[in-house]
Parts: sequence; C-alpha cells; structure tokens
Amino acid sequence: QVQLVESGGGLVQAGGSLRLSCAASGRTGSIFAMGWFRQAPGKERDFVAAIRRSGSNTYYADSVKGRFTISRDNAKNTVYLQMNSLKPEDTAVYYCAAGGPRSTIVTITTTGPYDYWGQGTQVTVSS
Repeated sequence: QVQLVESGGGLVQAGGSLRLSCAASGRTGSIFAMGWFRQAPGKERDFVAAIRRSGSNTYYADSVKGRFTISRDNAKNTVYLQMNSLKPEDTAVYYCAAGGPRSTIVTITTTGPYDYWGQGTQVTVSS
C-alpha cells in the first residue's frame, strides 16, 4: 500500500503563487508515476500535471502549461506542484495520485493508471 498526503493549499489572490506538496509513504518503490488532478464543485476530476519516476518526462494540461511546474524529489518520496500566475478558474480541490507498474505503459494524463490517491487540498483563487 501507498499513502499520499498533500499540503500547501490555501487562499491566494489572482496572479499569486502556491506550491503544493505530496508526500508518499509505504511501498514507494512500487510508484512509477505521480500526478496532480483537480476537481471543482459539480465538475469531474481533471488532469493537471504528471511526472514519471525518472523525472525526465512531464505532462501538463493545456490550461496550466507555462504557469504550473511539476517536480519530484525521489529521495524524499515527494512530488511538488508549483503554481504561478493563478487564476480564479484554478480554484478546486487538488489531488495527488500515484501509479504502479501499469503506469509505465499507458498514458498518465488520465485517472485510469493511478492506484493511490491523497485526500485532497483546497486551492482557492480570489479575483
């Protein structure tokens, strides 16, 4: 089993920045990809960003490209999401997810390959 704990959410004005962290524990050796997703009230959970274990491949939703950066520190079993130039439409609960071996052979920009999920952290961007 893998446990994921997100932190770093909060309230920020439009144009501001936040950095989310997701710390993994448990069988971290079984994690091959990690991703961030978000869900606004009444909407589906959407892909935001993902990174493979090597860190050499990153993926972003078009809506966040150029503003968000995903990174990981394998020594700390932690993945980060640096969010700059935040907009009110970025308001959502942000979830961290971890994918097992299956994530090495399929796209990691959907929820399907992810086996473990964090509890979510609220990000609110005021206009």
